[in-house]
Amino acid sequence: MAHIDIFKGDAFSAMTLGEAIRIIPNQWGLIGQMGLFTSKGIRGTRFSVELKNGVIQLVQSSQRGTSLPGHQRGKRRMVDFATERFGLKSRITADDIDSIRAFGSETEMKQAQDEVMERQEDLRGSTDITREYLRAGALQGIVRDADGSEIADLFDKFGITRKSVDFVFGTATTDLMAKCREVTRHIKTNLLGDVSTGVMGLIHPDFTDKLMGHADFKERYKYYQNVNGGDPLRDDTSDGFDFGGIRWKEYLAEASVPQEDGSTVTREFIPQAEAEFFPLGTRSTFRQFNGSADYMGMANLPGQEFYSALFPDRAEDRYVDVEAMMQTLPICMRPAVLVRGHTSN
Repeated sequence: MAHIDIFKGDAFSAMTLGEAIRIIPNQWGLIGQMGLFTSKGIRGTRFSVELKNGVIQLVQSSQRGTSLPGHQRGKRRMVDFATERFGLKSRITADDIDSIRAFGSETEMKQAQDEVMERQEDLRGSTDITREYLRAGALQGIVRDADGSEIADLFDKFGITRKSVDFVFGTATTDLMAKCREVTRHIKTNLLGDVSTGVMGLIHPDFTDKLMGHADFKERYKYYQNVNGGDPLRDDTSDGFDFGGIRWKEYLAEASVPQEDGSTVTREFIPQAEAEFFPLGTRSTFRQFNGSADYMGMANLPGQEFYSALFPDRAEDRYVDVEAMMQTLPICMRPAVLVRGHTSN
């Protein structure tokens, strides 16, 4: 017979469980796989970003032997942010592990560890998709909670007006290449000292259909397959395609959100019929700030990407709760490089 009190040993400490949940393969999705966001651990839950508006100016010639004119200094200011806690728990009761034996003769401890690992995998999957959702929001400039409420408006924080480009798919004469140049030029101009290897556009399926159905797009690819092969109008484009200096990729991410009445709603990570454009290969534009865990024993320790802990029922010894959480906030440090693509039709 298995016993609940075995969970009180060192093998199930928060530190040990935290290491285990980081080993579980992540399921971050496309944005996570792209490696855009660089993780940065902080102590506590709040952090500030210092802005320094560097000034680059044309230098007027001056007479030799006279004093040089002064250089205009950039202004500094601090922008404050706070990471948020995202987590779930799963309850293990005595019936979940009592009298269970796997193949062979595993020990009671081994069975308990397997059960905890299974619960962690389920919880990790939910935190992974939540991190992907938060990053999708950061790429749009507004990080939102699962219910759609606003966590951080990066445009407001940094005093930036969001750039939007209307592709006007309802008009056959729209010059799509000109629209693409408008996007890429804006992004390159607003990198402000960072580097980039290209521009990516994550597109909602409805945007994909309107783009590929437009007369200008079809005309530009009319003879493409005969010369180069790989026509996006005829071939599978799930891996993306290049057009107008942009790497386009359809983004299908969505997830269910439980409601108080027991029902669920589905939340799309990119608004319907929109495209989100951003630079690739940057060094300091995208950051994932990870704060300290919401556990007394880990207060003010440098933040990690994920945490896990186990809480036995100390009163009656009838269950243990497995928790997985993250204390995090992804942001774009240069929100001016984020461009929204939409259509007025």
